[in-house]
Amino acid sequence: MNMELIRGLHNLRTHHRGCVATIGNFDGVHLGHQSVLGQLADKGGERGLPTTVITFEPQPREYFRPESSPPRLTRLREKLQALGRHSVDRVLVIHFNRAFAALMAQQFIDRVLVQGLGVRYLVVGDDFRFGCNREGDFGLLRQAGARHGFEVANMHSFCIDGERVSSTRIRRALLAGDLNEAEKLLGRPYRMSGRVAHGDKRGRTIGFPTVNIHLHRRATPVEGVFAVEMFGVPGEPVAGVANVGTRPTVDGTRSLLEVHLFDFDHDVYGAHVHVDFLHKLRDEARFESFDALMRQIRRDAEDARAWFERRSA
Repeated sequence: MNMELIRGLHNLRTHHRGCVATIGNFDGVHLGHQSVLGQLADKGGERGLPTTVITFEPQPREYFRPESSPPRLTRLREKLQALGRHSVDRVLVIHFNRAFAALMAQQFIDRVLVQGLGVRYLVVGDDFRFGCNREGDFGLLRQAGARHGFEVANMHSFCIDGERVSSTRIRRALLAGDLNEAEKLLGRPYRMSGRVAHGDKRGRTIGFPTVNIHLHRRATPVEGVFAVEMFGVPGEPVAGVANVGTRPTVDGTRSLLEVHLFDFDHDVYGAHVHVDFLHKLRDEARFESFDALMRQIRRDAEDARAWFERRSA
């Protein structure tokens, strides 16, 4: 069965009542999140109830502190694709706006959990806070569950190498260029998705045509030059070299993902593609001329090809 997306509390219907649920940002849908989703699926199976993930758009931190909120690991579309691979029946995306931010904790419980979803089992972290001024906590949920007949369970921390797996830890690994560590925590390579857009065709003039993807992000958790694989194109996965950033040498301003695919000659404009980041080659840099940039691009392509050869050896 396909996962159902419920956009906003106003789209809840009678048939959505009666479920097992969890609440969170689920940024990255990493191994810790996957553990919770597995726990939820088990409970749903035991009780014969659908599983529901409650999440927010924008994320609360982005609403309250847009300039200082950390870059997302996954945009909403990427998050939904990842959740769909983990036995999630429904995702309720709540629009986090001024009216929702003003809801008191008890109102959130009544409107969302009791009246809206008829939750029978709820999994949250024991440090989960909610409602206006973050007045609601795990204890309040437990009290509400006792009154309304739903069980509240603690989301146990999922640890690797003695440290809790978290979106913050993954961002830290990506910032350091440690893609192996990020992959270990995610359970898969770090990935970005998007639709192929027309570029300025500048790469074609030097023999390095690129697939261009506008990232529609204020900030990205990765920047620089990487060895990558692309999915969603003929012959997938296709190896290549990618630049993520603002292209400082050619007066770039918005975040762009440019991928030069090796031994590839297909028009994929308009395709929705996924790019897996496998190895960081270098940071983004400004060059004194376009010629200097061109020479570096050739070196980057050679370095990426050499990395793929070593990997397959």
